[in-house]
Amino acid sequence: MLLHHYRFSPDETLFDAEAFHSELTGNRSPIAPFKAALGDIQARLDERFRAGADIRDLVHGRAWCLDRLLAIAWALQPWPDDRVALLAVGGYGRGELHPHSDVDLMLLLEHDDDEPYREPLTAFITFLWDIGLEIGHSVRSLADCEREAAGDITVITNLMESRTLAGPERLRDAMKARIAADRMWPADQFFEAKWQEQITRHHRFNNSEYHLEPNIKSSPGGLRDIQMIGWVAKRHFGSQRYEDLVANGFMNDAELRILSQGQAFLWQVRYALHMLTDRAEDRLQFDHQRTIAELFGYRDTPERLAVEQFMKRYYRHVTALAGLNDMLLQHFDEAILRSGERLESVPLNERFEIAGGYIQARSRAVFREHPSALLELFLLMAEHPEIEGVRADTIRLIRDHRHQIDDLYRDDPHHQHLFMSLLRSGGNVARQLRRMNRYGVLGKYLPEFGQAVGLMQHDLFHIYTVDAHTLRLLKFIQCFREPDARDEFPVAATLIHQMPKLELLWIAGLYHDIGKGRGGDHSILGARDVERFAQRHGLSSRDTRLVSWLVENHLVMSMVAQKRDITDPDVIREFASRVGDETRLDYLYVLTVADINATNPTLWNGWRASLLRQLHAETKRALRRGLDNPLDREDWVRETRGEARSLLASVGAELPRVDRLWESLGEDYFLQYAPSEIVWQTMGILAHGDSQLPLILISAPTDDMTDGGTKVFIHTPSVDDLFAATAAAMEQLGLSIHDARIATSSNDWTLNTFIVLDSRGESIRDAERIEAIRRHLVEELDDPEDYPQIVTRHTPRQLRHFHVATEVLIEQDPANERTLLELTAPDRPGLLARVGRIFMEQDIALSAAKIATLGERVEDVFFITDKGGRPLTDPERQQRLRERLIEVLDVSG
Repeated sequence: MLLHHYRFSPDETLFDAEAFHSELTGNRSPIAPFKAALGDIQARLDERFRAGADIRDLVHGRAWCLDRLLAIAWALQPWPDDRVALLAVGGYGRGELHPHSDVDLMLLLEHDDDEPYREPLTAFITFLWDIGLEIGHSVRSLADCEREAAGDITVITNLMESRTLAGPERLRDAMKARIAADRMWPADQFFEAKWQEQITRHHRFNNSEYHLEPNIKSSPGGLRDIQMIGWVAKRHFGSQRYEDLVANGFMNDAELRILSQGQAFLWQVRYALHMLTDRAEDRLQFDHQRTIAELFGYRDTPERLAVEQFMKRYYRHVTALAGLNDMLLQHFDEAILRSGERLESVPLNERFEIAGGYIQARSRAVFREHPSALLELFLLMAEHPEIEGVRADTIRLIRDHRHQIDDLYRDDPHHQHLFMSLLRSGGNVARQLRRMNRYGVLGKYLPEFGQAVGLMQHDLFHIYTVDAHTLRLLKFIQCFREPDARDEFPVAATLIHQMPKLELLWIAGLYHDIGKGRGGDHSILGARDVERFAQRHGLSSRDTRLVSWLVENHLVMSMVAQKRDITDPDVIREFASRVGDETRLDYLYVLTVADINATNPTLWNGWRASLLRQLHAETKRALRRGLDNPLDREDWVRETRGEARSLLASVGAELPRVDRLWESLGEDYFLQYAPSEIVWQTMGILAHGDSQLPLILISAPTDDMTDGGTKVFIHTPSVDDLFAATAAAMEQLGLSIHDARIATSSNDWTLNTFIVLDSRGESIRDAERIEAIRRHLVEELDDPEDYPQIVTRHTPRQLRHFHVATEVLIEQDPANERTLLELTAPDRPGLLARVGRIFMEQDIALSAAKIATLGERVEDVFFITDKGGRPLTDPERQQRLRERLIEVLDVSG
């Protein structure tokens, strides 16, 4: 396997130089033969790629062909002497060319004076452009190389990877002598600069190889990480082949296999990307993932899509490469650059010690003689937060001995005790579990977790693999334990310190998604898995029931909060009955908050936080009253009405006017709103008087509230298509609707409340912006004759490409004499406006709505009737509505 300079056996079937020379002599202009040759070479390479040829032969083969063509093109120019040379640098210098890789060239001059070479140099570069080569080029003298390399790590890296294509080799030899490590960038300085460069690059990708659309070149675990190993080794050892690094003790044979196989796979993917897109594409986008999966022979199965199988392989390779990169660079720093430093060692026990802040094994035989030390090491780190990490030699020992973790190992009570001690340690458990996963121990000890490693769910809701999402969830649980968590997660940060057994939350978090990718309901599969774990690790029957219940019900709280009317006492009573007690409720709340935050960074916002907090508070209230003594609807209405009336009296409201207004509102109004909201709306309506303009009240969360949305209350005569016009007007303002409460009084006035956020998912607090929104809504909604025009306007923003099939479920809600329509569709600006337009077309009236945006997907619930207030029971009408929604919303792009 080649580190930099490649070796490729001449392949005349790819490019016959002798035949090409003959063709050149028969043409007036060389441009056409060169263009044809480039096209033929690429066509042959693509054909071999599709036939399954070794990717290394293709990547190096293209470089070999370009070498020959460039040498011939060079010879066409009248060079005045032998004091100029053509060098390949960068990736081309390593002999690596994918279909659309830049052909990086340097024209190297012996002296600074370029006057004698200007004309042939210009003609040569122009010719390369004319024949269609994508080149990057520079013209430098030997002195330029020395000066620029001394000041720029990128320049010296490129020059280190140079090869002479034409002209005298002595010029490159002279350049190499000038940039040698004994003159500039010695190995330690070069390593430090490249390491910082990598840290910056990884930071751009959130230090994670688990990206929805990864960059196969620059993401952690990508091709740049492989190149990084080569650059550092070349600068220190002068190595030309990766095999030399094994001989130098920098790598072992197993690590060489990881690197070689990972590079070959990423080269395959990159070649396919370039070939399919016909450009230099390194981002593995959704549509490319599906196409490449099919190209590589993956097929859908009942359990898993072809694209998920392909991406699982991708993530496994880049995870292994990222871990190898971390370990090798740390090893290089410790064992080579700092080998002369004396590190103070602090013994922890007979097996481990701390050296330079890092834990290390005291003997190379420690894991062979004491296999339990594979778990003990992580327990020690949890118990000693001052330990910064694991020394590279010990990481290598872990990797070499983790095969010892088998069924006998897992069934050993001592090993089970060590793992439970880690979960009960009180330290940063999440960090140690992440380390266990990075070093390949966690998936060995928990094989069910190992099955989830690298498993991608191909949608925009889950943007991480199952293992990465799970470890992020555990990280959020740890964050809730930190003092500053109370600002952003006040309820979770309080509850987590009240939990009697925090280890049960770690276990539930580990297992909540572990059943994915196996077919069937992952919550049920995970509940079975966690029961077996709990029994094997000696948990009590009560604790076993709790973790199993949490795993099986881990989605319930978010679904109730986002898709049910949590102001309805029947909904609260039903949820409280399912939860059963306050302990389960508290564990489920914390698990739910961590799960949402770990699923997709865009999911958590103030409105979703307020929904969960309200559901937790109301359910706790119901549980404290007792499930046998629920607060019924009449009690709820009476209490709410009484509290609101007292508040109005305290601010001097005219209570007879209040009572007359309330007579027309109906019982449901007092179920939907809190007393403070009723006071706010009532005061607004009474103050508005007999004005013919719509009443628009807008309330932002107060400054001391950490979450919640901006409320928009609309009171106006009830007319057809008001919802459609309102949704369209809000979309045109750049507002996203996250909840809608639609009500109509007995005298046909609307009482509609919307919870809105801005385009960044934040509430609107600025007074000027709020007033501008109010004025706009008043202007748009004051004349119902304008509604059709408002509804048909389109927002200019565009939907990000990702196909989510629109699903429409229609069923009856007989208790409330209405029809329930559940809509799942790709989110996009203007979606609710489109839905409202369809309701208008189909003569549908909306009585309530529950809006839930999940990543790039919405799951909305609408309670609808016909314009006469009757449920939609006609199957043909239901089908027409369903088909129209799918026709309009089922789009991609």
